[in-house]
Amino acid sequence: MPYGREELNPVAHDLVARGFAVWNLEYRRFGAPCGGWPGTFLDVALGIDHLATLAAEGTSIDLDRVAVVGHSAGGHLALWGAQRDAKRSNGHGPSRVKLAAVAGLAPVADLAYAHELGVGNNAVAELLGGSPAQQPERYRTASPIALLPLGLKQLLMHGGEDEVVPVQISRRYARAAIAAGDSIAFVDLEGVGHMDFLDPSSSAHASLCEWLTRI
Repeated sequence: MPYGREELNPVAHDLVARGFAVWNLEYRRFGAPCGGWPGTFLDVALGIDHLATLAAEGTSIDLDRVAVVGHSAGGHLALWGAQRDAKRSNGHGPSRVKLAAVAGLAPVADLAYAHELGVGNNAVAELLGGSPAQQPERYRTASPIALLPLGLKQLLMHGGEDEVVPVQISRRYARAAIAAGDSIAFVDLEGVGHMDFLDPSSSAHASLCEWLTRI
């Protein structure tokens, strides 16, 4: 995959300037050694849990107010990392840090549906090593929509002009989250494309910052 955490550096720096403690997390992507299932997911879980180590070592972090924000594939992993039911996820998620909130920016929130739509030129099948029919257990434990309810505050923002990850994926996830009893705010942004969320001067980023201050 051509994109890494550097894509979010401008957003991360802006959040730091606003007074947030920011952990811009990288993970192995498919195509890299041990990337995909389960390496990518273990990296995210361990990265979130490492905040507990930093706090124990004296870093000033409020572990009761940890929020994860992710864009696109990172949005999928942010939602996945917010899971609360270790049994439903086969214990792959974070175990030391329980998130207070999660924000998905144009996230791939439903992996089976994304596979059906052909998102990212078969990227979901590459990530999980096959189709939903071939790897049903992996889709069950890796797809955020299959892990609902998450039991924490959620924000989903998605642009109506997104040509990379179709907005109907987020619409479908939001309906399922509400039906499951989750607290979720879904913002359907007219005229916004997939990469607009990476611009700290955008109205989408301003909405994210306003939401983060209320956690």
